[in-house]
Amino acid sequence: METTTSLVLHGARDLRLETRPLPPPPAHHVQIAVLATGLCGSDLHYYAHARNGAFALQAPLVLGHESAGIITAVGPGVVDLQPGQHVAIEAGIPCETCEWCTSNRYNLCAGMRFRSSAKTFPHLDGTMQSKINHPAKHVYALPDGVTCEKGALAEPLSVLLHASRRAGLGTRPNQRILIFGAGAIGLLAASLALARGVALSSITMVDINQERLSFAKDRGLVGSIFCLPPPVPAKGVEALDRTRVQAEEFGHENDIVFECTGAEACIQMAVYSAKTGGKVLLIGMGSQNFSICRHVQGGFAATRRQYTFVNNRSHYASCATDD
Repeated sequence: METTTSLVLHGARDLRLETRPLPPPPAHHVQIAVLATGLCGSDLHYYAHARNGAFALQAPLVLGHESAGIITAVGPGVVDLQPGQHVAIEAGIPCETCEWCTSNRYNLCAGMRFRSSAKTFPHLDGTMQSKINHPAKHVYALPDGVTCEKGALAEPLSVLLHASRRAGLGTRPNQRILIFGAGAIGLLAASLALARGVALSSITMVDINQERLSFAKDRGLVGSIFCLPPPVPAKGVEALDRTRVQAEEFGHENDIVFECTGAEACIQMAVYSAKTGGKVLLIGMGSQNFSICRHVQGGFAATRRQYTFVNNRSHYASCATDD
């Protein structure tokens, strides 16, 4: 039997290279030689702490899910894909039978198994392997000229595309966009805003890392940047008051706020920074629980100001509906 080389996490900071058997692809599956994988923040959390939020490692797990590669074999019943094609991998495998799957909203499937996630047990191994078998339905052929390195960005980019559609990015003139986080997701959010016709001068990015912010600014992805001071632990009203004051620096009139860090303070600032009727997109994955303000500028309750909060991660339910 053929083998695959896998990078396996056994515990916090305990990664081991292992050789594992790899059977031929079963029916309606393809075998893929993985050529490029991006590092998600969740991978880093699992590596550092053997958990990501509420999802703790219960058995050895292969990390990685932002991947692309080349098909090396196809299983019975696969007709639209063939060996030699370069493909991007959809890492989430839904049940295919629930109300969400049958209505083409499979990202909300409660039975979703996601590569490199400890959400389900037995865990579904990730893509940091030389070869994997994967359902043909959840791989996508890359256009000519698109490298596997670019194809590996398809998964995080899809998160931003979904978020932007829910937020109506680029559907109204003169939109002001605020982005928390200058990592890969934040940079993709800025790139997408520009591609949707938002003016460069209307895009602002916030982070605690000046080097990352300068990278975004120097490459023409954002019009303005704000570097926050190092976070100081605070709770309750004190924390909310502090984030409100910090948010004053970048205003209260942002139409769409992309929160790409998952940090509680940034979520709070995102709320303070959105205009009446604005949309706050919770894309970053952080702590399980966080506090947000009930009252915002002008003394209006958040519900009266008609904010829309959207949790955009693929295997979590939305925390609020669209307006």
